[in-house]
Amino acid sequence: MDNHIKKVYVPMTETGFYILLCLQKENHGYGIVQKVKEMTGGEINLTPGTMYGSLSKMEKDGLIEFRREEDKRRLYEITDLGREVLGLELKRIKRLYKNALEAEEK
Repeated sequence: MDNHIKKVYVPMTETGFYILLCLQKENHGYGIVQKVKEMTGGEINLTPGTMYGSLSKMEKDGLIEFRREEDKRRLYEITDLGREVLGLELKRIKRLYKNALEAEEK
């Protein structure tokens, strides 16, 4: 992973995080929007502009790839680079959570 990718994606925005999380299985933009809404109990509602701008940028940067088109919807899936970036973010989040719990105990 080059420094540009680390600089742009770590730490990640919630939008980027949820897109990569949802694309561990092939999905399209609207499917991601619905899955994120379900996962967050409606707290996060991705707008089409944000969603499709992020998908385009992530595809250009190699984090996701276009797989196929189905019913006029473009289906994407996470790449190995995307999994690596998601793994770094998950590690960062776990560290934050662990530190927060430790701080509460003191």
